[in-house]
Amino acid sequence: MPPTVPSDIPVALSGVHSAIVSCERCPRLRVYCGRVAQEKRRAYRLDTYWGRPVPGFGDPEARLLLIGLAPAAHGANRTGRMFTGDGTGGSGDFLMSALHAAGFASMPTSTNRDDGLRLADAYILSAVRCAPPDNKPLPDEILRCQDHLDAELAQLPNVRVVMALGKIAFDAWLQRLRRQGVRVSPKPRFGHGVVVPGTPVLIGCYHPSRQNTNTGKLTARMMTSIFRRARRMLASTD
Repeated sequence: MPPTVPSDIPVALSGVHSAIVSCERCPRLRVYCGRVAQEKRRAYRLDTYWGRPVPGFGDPEARLLLIGLAPAAHGANRTGRMFTGDGTGGSGDFLMSALHAAGFASMPTSTNRDDGLRLADAYILSAVRCAPPDNKPLPDEILRCQDHLDAELAQLPNVRVVMALGKIAFDAWLQRLRRQGVRVSPKPRFGHGVVVPGTPVLIGCYHPSRQNTNTGKLTARMMTSIFRRARRMLASTD
């Protein structure tokens, strides 16, 4: 069985990760993740699937926080690391290529937990920590995961820019603001490149799913550009 948490992170963050990995709040998702881990995809039939909720990963001192939707059934649900292992040209490689070009990632691919990838000044987590059927979590499942977002973010003291990868992640952050008593009016509408002022600043970005990248809705140039924009925003906060 893979280790439950990385060993090179602060103790408090490691504790948050352990709580995420052991979460059983959403029976539908736990059953689905377990079934996928047992049945497997033929290409990964020899792999030991993670099959549990997936914590975030990256630089604990990060100023840039990325929020994705949820683990992919045969990606992070298999590897135990967000945006990792969904195949050549998948969302993980697409995202890491852009992060690498902007200086946030040590390499442009993301294949497994031991591939040597390191993030610098960036941290990645997801709005929902378990792989949902058809990539569609239910509203109550999104709500149950909000405590994990709060707990993990509490251990990331330097975040200045939040990039939401997709509408669900964008709305999850707005929900977090409401829980904190922060009202943004009128309610921002998700879109690629939409900026919501605040501390931290929120940026909307199309999710690097194959559906978006294969159709050209999100191109490599667009993705690289938005990370370079985030880099400039971080420079302005120094």
